Amino acid sequence: MSKSEIITEEQSCSRHLTKNDIKTLSLSSLGGTLEFYDFVIYALYVDQIVAPLFFPNSLSDFTRQLFAWGIFAAGYLVRPVGGIIMAHFGDKVGRKRMFTLSVALMALPTFIIGILPTYETIGMLAPILLLVMRMLQGAAIGGEMPGAWVFIAEHTPKKRYGFAVGTLTSGITGGILLGFLITIIIDKFFTKTDILDYAWRIPFIIGGIFGIISVYLRRFLSETPIFRELASRKALEKNIPVITVIKNHKFACLLVAILTWSLSTTIMVGVLITPGRILGGLYELPSIDCRIAGCIVALTLTLGCILFGWLEDKIGTTFNMLIAWGGLAIVSLYFYATLSKDISIDLLYIHCAIFGLFTGAIATLPIVGTRAFPPKIRYSGLSFSYNLAYAIFSAITPTLTLYLLNPAHVLGENAYLGAGIYISFVAILGVMVGFIPLAKQGWQETTK
Repeated sequence: MSKSEIITEEQSCSRHLTKNDIKTLSLSSLGGTLEFYDFVIYALYVDQIVAPLFFPNSLSDFTRQLFAWGIFAAGYLVRPVGGIIMAHFGDKVGRKRMFTLSVALMALPTFIIGILPTYETIGMLAPILLLVMRMLQGAAIGGEMPGAWVFIAEHTPKKRYGFAVGTLTSGITGGILLGFLITIIIDKFFTKTDILDYAWRIPFIIGGIFGIISVYLRRFLSETPIFRELASRKALEKNIPVITVIKNHKFACLLVAILTWSLSTTIMVGVLITPGRILGGLYELPSIDCRIAGCIVALTLTLGCILFGWLEDKIGTTFNMLIAWGGLAIVSLYFYATLSKDISIDLLYIHCAIFGLFTGAIATLPIVGTRAFPPKIRYSGLSFSYNLAYAIFSAITPTLTLYLLNPAHVLGENAYLGAGIYISFVAILGVMVGFIPLAKQGWQETTK
C-alpha cells in the first residue's frame, strides 16, 4: 500500500460521526440482528425440539443430544468456505455486494427448516436435510460477520472506531436476544404438545421473513470510502487475497484465531449452551426461567459490547481487554459456582445480568481483527482467520463442554464448574492478547 493510500485512510478517520455514519451503523446493526437471529434460533431449540423430533427414540438421550449439537456445530464447520469465497469478492468487487448477498443466502435455509418434515415422517432423511440447511446457514454467516465488521470499520472515523464496531457487534448479538424473546413468547402461548406438534416452526418461518427484510434494508447502504478509493486508483489486490494473507500475515491470523477461540467459547457455552443444557438439564430449572435467564444474558451482552467498544476509544486496547476479559474470567467462575437447583430466581437473574455484561468482551475481537490487516486484503484476512478458527473451536466446544460437565470425567465432583473453567481459560487468553503490539496498534506500513 502506498503512502498516499495511508494518508487517505487516516484523513477519512479524523472526522466526527455524521448522520450518514449513524444511518449506516443503524441499518447494518439491525440487519445483523435479523441475520444472526436466523442462525442461532436452532441452538435455542436443540434439546427441546431437534433431539426428540429429528432422531429416533431408540437412541439414548445423551446420544441424541450429541448428534443434535453436532448438527449445530456443522454450521460452523462450513463457515470458512463461505467466508473465504465472499471475502475474496469483497476485496475484489466491493464490500456492499457481499454484505447483501450473505443475508440473502441465510433467509432461504432458515425458512426451509421451518417447514422441514421430522424423523417420524421421513426417517433419517430429516436429520440429513437439517444438516444441509445448517451448512448453508453456516456458509452465509461466514461472510456476514467479517463483512459487517469491515464494512463499519471502513465507514467510521478513527476516534469512534471502537464504539462503532462494538455497537455493530451488539446489534449482531442482539439476534440472540431476539431469539430468546421469540421462544419465550412461544413457551408462553403454546402448550408443550403444541410446540412439539407445530409451534416450534414459527420462529424459523419468521426468521425467513426477517431475512427478506434484511436484504431490503441493505439496499440503502453505500460502499465504504476506503474501498472506493482503492478501486478508483486501481490499487486493489491483484493476487488472490487469501494467498497474500497466508503468505504475509500469519501472525495477524494467529492473533485473530486466539480471540476467536475466546469469542466462540463465550458465546457457545455462556450464552447458547448454558440456558438449556446447564440451567434446564443439569439443575432442572423450569424452561421459562431458563429462557428468561438466557434473555437477560443476551440483553446485557449487547450492552457490554457497546460498553467495551466505548472503553476502547477512551482507555486503549490493553486496559480495555484487561477489564473486559479479566472481568469475565473472574465472573464466569463465580457464576457457575453459585448455580444450584435451589438458587433464588431473583439471584439467578442478577448473576445472569452481571455475567452477560462481561461476555461483551467479545467486541474486542473485531476491534483488534479489522485493523490487524491492510485495507487491500482486510476482508479476506479477517474472514479467513476468524472463520477457520471458529470452525475448529466450535467443532470441539460442545463435546468438550459436555465432557467437562460429566462428573465421571476429569473434573469429578467439581464438574459443575466445567463451563466456568473453560470460559475463564479462554478469557485469560484474551487478556494476554491485549498486551501484543499488533493488537494495540494495528497493521503498520513498513518502509523498505
